Amino acid sequence: MPDQKRVLRVLRQSDLDAIVAIDALATGEARQEYYERKIAGILNRAANINTSIVCEVDGKVAGFIMGYVFFGEFGIADSTATIDTLGVHPDFRNFGVAAEMLDQFMMNMKAAGVKKVYTLVNWSDFALEKFFSRNKFVPSKRINLEYELP
Repeated sequence: MPDQKRVLRVLRQSDLDAIVAIDALATGEARQEYYERKIAGILNRAANINTSIVCEVDGKVAGFIMGYVFFGEFGIADSTATIDTLGVHPDFRNFGVAAEMLDQFMMNMKAAGVKKVYTLVNWSDFALEKFFSRNKFVPSKRINLEYELP
C-alpha cells in the first residue's frame, strides 16, 4: 500500500456504491437507502459546505469521512463541526488512510472557521475510541442524552 497513489477529495454522488460496500463490510448489512439519503443531504445542503471526504487509492475508494458544519446550532455560538461517519475498506486499514482523511477534514474545518469538532463513539467501540484519542480527541464537556421510547 505505501507506493500506491492516494487522492483525497470531496465526496461525490458516484461514491455511493463504494461507501455502501465499505459500510456493509463493517456493519454486516448494506444500508443503501440510508446512504442515498445521507449523500443527497450532504450534496443538497444549500446553507452548508460539503465537508465530507473520500480517499481513493489507485482510483478505488478506500475510505470516507462524513461530517457537517454547524453555525450556532444547539445554543453554541461558535461554528462547530461533527464527524458522524468514518469508514475504511479492510484492505486499506492500518495504512494511515483514516488519519490522513481526518487530517484533511481538520484542515478544512480550520479554514472554515470552525472552533471545535465533535463526534460520538459507542461505549464498547474501543478501536474507534483509541483512533480518535490518538488524534487528540478528548471527552466532551457536553453530555449526550438519550431517551428510549417505550
